[in-house]
This record gives sequence, structure tokens and C-alpha cells, in this order.
Amino acid sequence: MGDVLLAWGSDDVRAAEEPLLAARVPLMDRAAFALATVVAARLRERRGRVGGATVVLLVGGGNNGGDALWAGVRLLGRGAEVTALLVSERAHPEGSVAFREAGGRIRSLDGSSDGSSVRDAAALAAQADVVLDGMLGIGARGGLRGTGAALVTALQEAFAAVERPPLVVAVDVPSGIGVDDGSVPGPVLTADLTVTFGCAKPGLLLPPAAALAGRVDVVDIGLRNAGTPAVVRLGADDLAALWPVPGEAAHKYTRGVLGVVAGTPRYPGAAVLVSSAAVLAGVGMVRYVGEVGDAVLAARPEVVVGTGRVQAWAVGPGIDPDDEVAAARVRDALGAAAADDLPVVADAGALGLLPDRLTPLTVLTPHAGELATLLGARGERVQRADVEREPLRWAVRAQQLTGATVLLKGAVTVVAGPHGARYAQAEAPAWLATAGAGDVLTGLLGALLAGRSDDVRADPTLVAALAAAAASVHGRAARAANPGGPVAALAVAQALPGVLAELVAPRETAAADA
Repeated sequence: MGDVLLAWGSDDVRAAEEPLLAARVPLMDRAAFALATVVAARLRERRGRVGGATVVLLVGGGNNGGDALWAGVRLLGRGAEVTALLVSERAHPEGSVAFREAGGRIRSLDGSSDGSSVRDAAALAAQADVVLDGMLGIGARGGLRGTGAALVTALQEAFAAVERPPLVVAVDVPSGIGVDDGSVPGPVLTADLTVTFGCAKPGLLLPPAAALAGRVDVVDIGLRNAGTPAVVRLGADDLAALWPVPGEAAHKYTRGVLGVVAGTPRYPGAAVLVSSAAVLAGVGMVRYVGEVGDAVLAARPEVVVGTGRVQAWAVGPGIDPDDEVAAARVRDALGAAAADDLPVVADAGALGLLPDRLTPLTVLTPHAGELATLLGARGERVQRADVEREPLRWAVRAQQLTGATVLLKGAVTVVAGPHGARYAQAEAPAWLATAGAGDVLTGLLGALLAGRSDDVRADPTLVAALAAAAASVHGRAARAANPGGPVAALAVAQALPGVLAELVAPRETAAADA
């Protein structure tokens, strides 16, 4: 499935490990070999060779510390100078012995007379080429405390003071993140690279912890995870498979008709952006229902103004819920979608006009503040900051309370659907935090749902995957519009045809060759 990432929770990972450990499969040896191989490759990139490099290991009392120590043994064998800093009273016994015998130096930070101070340890690490973070693993709960927490704080200060800080490689997960929910309950050393074993872990994909993991490399150590993954991040091949591509007999109605209720005389741009994104994402037709049809037609003459048969709805951008006329149009569209069993995207002003219960065919697309308001209206005591601290938790809660599919916008977009469907897409650049970007996403997702309306009506669980796909394409279009620089919402919409053409090109080629 291309660059898709599938994450399983800590309990599932341990269940997958049990039969291998019972069969005496050397999982730690495999993990350490893979870790050392990756680190050696990065050292060659950084300084041309492994020999003479300086590596510092941050070692806790669990198996991640053992992985780091055994990786250190292999790096010592390649000529690196390796020092282990112990942040707990004990460390993996066999790994510690092998590390010492290979010539590695161990310093204890537990306050013993032969230990070094946390500040001195941080200064040492700041001069290294690579720092391996093996303090906590997937069995830890509640974040770093004590010596580990103090060391991370000291490391952050020491790294900020040097011209070229070391490359930080997290062993399986950055120590202290919420492995299963992506929370950050305490200090965490930000990784440039996470080498994770067997499969990704949810916290590596979910915000806010995902921002601390850097690049995630999944290495195979022989685990075979069963059942449904806890979190999925779609890759390019998945997007191509999910996107509707017209066949030889296609016409505008078979390609999907999207009804748009957006914009008012005060906010006409929202209607233009939603309609433009839908057209440029490849929908067969857009029907606009609202007060600013002239503005929409001036920008997109392809749009049809007025009511008629549609296969999906996109409602809410640029709508003030207190505007009785506009609110009535939104409610009419929501009612029509429910009556005809049609998919609908509800954004912005529509989020305050929803009925109590919805179906998964309705996708809610709030940002954190809007989600807090939506939850508050349903009896939850939650603030925007709470949503930002635990996005997955609150997106899932909103899905449970409403019955809808929930797409929570952010630097990492989280999608929660029925039956445990969870997605986390991280393609969007920070530059995409700009006015109108959400309107483009609404039109883009609406076009996708219209194009696959029959499919989602037959299988509503597909909606969550399509919502994640739209978020991914939205982020990719923002990068394509101006790589590494600022983007305007309309430029994102205008980049959609090129991004989608590149994604579906393999399917088009295969169809032509068939």
C-alpha cells in the first residue's frame, strides 16, 4: 500500500511479541541490529564515516534501554565512541555487560558517588554526533519523571546553546509520549528520527506527540499484528485507489453532483472557494444554493446556480448561524441529505445547526475551538486547550455523541469514524493555517463524496477513509502550490488538478494498457 503507515496499540504489540518470545526469537537482537544500521547510515551522511563518531545513549530500565545498549555494542564494533547515560537505578543486565565488555562507557545519573550530574551529562550529549533516546518504551505510562525529566530539560537547554546539536534518534518511541493516544504528559526530547520496531505506534502518528517523533522509520523484526490497526495514515497508493477516476462512458452526472450551501453577502469568498475546490477536484457538477451566486459564477462559470438533484452536499462555510435565511438553507440541505441518504460535509456555521443525531455519511470538519463548542453543546465540559492536548480522545467523543464521522483539522488532521476507524494525516505544511483553507477542504471532500456517493451509501464505513484522503490531498496541494513558502487558499484549490493527476497517473496508465 505504498507509504501507508499502520499503527497498533501497545497491548496488540505485546500480544504479537509473546509467541515469538516464547519461541526464543531474538527480538532485541533484531531491533538492535536494525537500530545500529540506521544510525550508522545517518552517521555516514552526517560526517562521512562511522569510525570516530561520538554517540550518547540515554538508557532507562526497560527493553528500550536494552535495545539502545545492544545497538551501542554494534556501533562500538564499527569504531564509534559510545557513552551510556543511565537514568534509572538499573539497566538491562545482559546489555550492560556486553556494552562494557565492548569498550563502552557507562555513567549513572541516579545520584551515586561515581555518577555525573544531569547538567554535565547534557553538556556531554550536546557535543555528540548522535543521541539515542531509550529511556522509556511502550510499557511506560504517565511520561518522564525524576532524573529522566530533569535530563530532558537540561538537554533542551544544552542543545539550544550549540551551533550544531546532535541528531536525536528515538528508540521505538520518543520517551514520555502517550504511546496509544498521542498525548504529551511531560517533557519529551524531540526526535529527528524515530526507529520503531515491527509497526508504527499510534502516538507516532497522532497529535500532539507526532510533532516530536520526526521522521518515522518502521523496521521489520518479524512481528505479525492481527486485527484492525489502531490508527492509519494513508499513503499515495491509497489515495489513488480511493479517488474516483472517470471511465470511458462517464458523464457529469455519473461523476457526481455536489450541492453547495455556503457564503453570504458578508462572506462571499467562502462560496467561491468551496465551489472552486469542488470543480478543480474533479466533481461532475456543482449546484450552488445561496445569495452570492453572481460571485460564484464570476469565478467559476461551470457552476449551476439553483436547486436540483445532487449526490452529496457541502454546507456551512461563510454561514452565520444567526442569519435566519442562511441557516434555513443549511437545515434544508441537511434534511434533504438525511431524507435521501446522501453524504454531506458540515463545516463552520453548519456545526451549530446540526440535529442531535447524524449518520456516518455526515462528515463534521471542525478545528479544535469548534469541536470544543460542539461538545459543550452536548454536555461535555471541554475547552479548546483540552482538545489540543488530546485530539484523538475528543474527536472520538464527538463521533460517539453525534454518530457522524469527525474530521478534526490541525497540523495533523485526525479522523474518527464508526467501528473504531481512526486516521491521522500529516501532509499539510504550517503555511496552510490561513483564511479560507477550510473552505477548500470542504469543497474538496464534498467532491470526493459526490463522486463516490453510491459507494458510501452501500458502505458508510468508507466515509472515514475518504475524509482522510481529502485531508491528505489538501495538504499535498498546499505544498505543491508553493513548496516551503506561504500559500493562499485559492492557490491550494488551483493546485488540486496537478496533485490528483500525479496520484492517479498509475491507474490511468494501467487502464490504457489493459
